[in-house]
Amino acid sequence: MTQKLNVFQSLWAMERRHTDGFERSLDENIAMIAQAGFDGISAHYTNFKDVGILNQTIEGTTLKIEGVCFPKTVEDLILPLELAAEYPVSHINLQPDIRLRRVEDCLPLLDGWRRLADDAGIPVFIETHRDRMTTDLFFTLDLLDQRPDLPLLADLSHFLVGREFSFPVDEENHALIRRILQNARSFHGRVASREQVQIELSFPHHRPWVDLFLGWWEEGFRIWRSHAEDDAELVFTCELGPKPYAITGSDGNDLGDRWSEALQLKDMIRKLWANTAPL
Repeated sequence: MTQKLNVFQSLWAMERRHTDGFERSLDENIAMIAQAGFDGISAHYTNFKDVGILNQTIEGTTLKIEGVCFPKTVEDLILPLELAAEYPVSHINLQPDIRLRRVEDCLPLLDGWRRLADDAGIPVFIETHRDRMTTDLFFTLDLLDQRPDLPLLADLSHFLVGREFSFPVDEENHALIRRILQNARSFHGRVASREQVQIELSFPHHRPWVDLFLGWWEEGFRIWRSHAEDDAELVFTCELGPKPYAITGSDGNDLGDRWSEALQLKDMIRKLWANTAPL
């Protein structure tokens, strides 16, 4: 057995939010994702009806699922885990939808979620995300000081724009990101600048930021491969979100083609994985 990379596409990122008002159906989006060669999808796991429809829709494909939830209490994780038990997932992506100011107040929630996950036998990873418990890089590092083995889902774009790292990023800030990568069990992928959470991959003047993220992801892959089992699977989710994540022009529509860039990102990540080896 060998370690494997699975590249997923976010269903949220498939939303057009175009001024023409047209949105593709779920069937159409799933067909696009499957035909493009993605390994899975990222979707909300928050109610039985939607999750049931989603799983019916992917029948006949080989797509796997990352289930996303937004608990405010320990008990809020019970339903996503019940859904994942009936409709299996690669893992649960938990965005802790609570903004506590003291680390010690967060620990009972983190411990409670981990107990539920362990009892269910379902991997649950805590996403690094703005407007969540993990909104701030320093606060998240303080959480890791208290819970050194906390499994994270690393979306580094939020930390870069949140802390407004200057460019080139200095070694002190690289070291802070490296500490996050040590705990990364999965990744959400977009490229940020110090002022924008999502910039277009294909614009030539954005290349320095693209290279920065590729370097971080490569290091994260190497760290993960050095710790993971020989048959483990790593999920990287392409998550180029619609507006207001996507920068828009005066017409209110995306400046770039997010679907095209998602395909570009998928290929970049697979190439990056092929060139990595454990640290």
